[in-house]
Amino acid sequence: MPVATMPPHRHAPERSPARPGGARRFARRLLTLVAAVAVGAGTLAAPAYAEPSVDEIEAQIDKQWEQLEPTIEQYNKVRAQLKVNREKAAEVQKKIEPLALETELAMNRVGDLASRYYISGPSQDIGALLVSTKPGTLAEQLTILDRLAAQERKQVEGVLAVRAKYDTEKQKLDTLIASQEKQTKELAAKKTKINGEIKRLQASMPKTVVSTEGCPTVTGVVSAAARTAIKTACAQVGDPYVWGATGPNSFDCSGLTQFAYKAAGIHLTHFTGAQWNEGRAIPRSEARPGDLVFFFSDLHHVGLYIGNDKMVHAPRAGKPVNVSSINTMPVAGFRRPG
Repeated sequence: MPVATMPPHRHAPERSPARPGGARRFARRLLTLVAAVAVGAGTLAAPAYAEPSVDEIEAQIDKQWEQLEPTIEQYNKVRAQLKVNREKAAEVQKKIEPLALETELAMNRVGDLASRYYISGPSQDIGALLVSTKPGTLAEQLTILDRLAAQERKQVEGVLAVRAKYDTEKQKLDTLIASQEKQTKELAAKKTKINGEIKRLQASMPKTVVSTEGCPTVTGVVSAAARTAIKTACAQVGDPYVWGATGPNSFDCSGLTQFAYKAAGIHLTHFTGAQWNEGRAIPRSEARPGDLVFFFSDLHHVGLYIGNDKMVHAPRAGKPVNVSSINTMPVAGFRRPG
């Protein structure tokens, strides 16, 4: 078999001996390239977005409220001024109306007088004078006519002057009222805008947070039922304690917890001992807002736990529904309804 030979014009390339320094330089370049790619990738990667915390949202709400409260007070101020000025304008209008009528009547009298003498003319007076035996009658009549006209003119001028005064006052009040009405609308629009921002921030609270009137902000809520129960109970803060009452306007202790969980679709018996057995036992270390907290060895008092060693409860006769510390009475245990 023939053996392949290298063409005479070609020679096998000579291999240069390996150089350790070149290998190291190549490795360094490769590492530099990898590092550059990694840095570039890090630069292009979208930054992680952290949801605002409850405290941060509360701080934003406080900031919005700092703008809203002065707006509300300015709105109240302008509305109070507007009410006063509207009353003043109504009083001036009452004074203008009879003056307008008086002016009209006086003008009618002057008009009648002028019309009568224009139609009949002074010839009748002259004729009467010609047949009259009394000298100076015409002159007297003409003088009386002038006096009558002058008196009517003076009366009209007086009424018009007074009316002009009231018209000027009314015009100033009308201008002021128009300005205040515009300001009221602007303040109302600003109030609506800030209120909307506050509601948006409140809606951005995590589902585990309940922010409602009557109670401090509650965090760590374990369920939708607990949220509803907390909101319902907190809304009753200030309602009176009445023995045996289950709402909606007065409560005793187990009546309040029954009412709160009834709103969440969970039935509890109106009796602390029964409610103890109708919930699941929870160690104090694992208690969460919405759990029921019972007191004394005979379980004769119960409240709705809202965290941080606080509860909303109907304490006793003479004390309305309120938020209190659970450490003022001996805690018997916690139960979770549902």
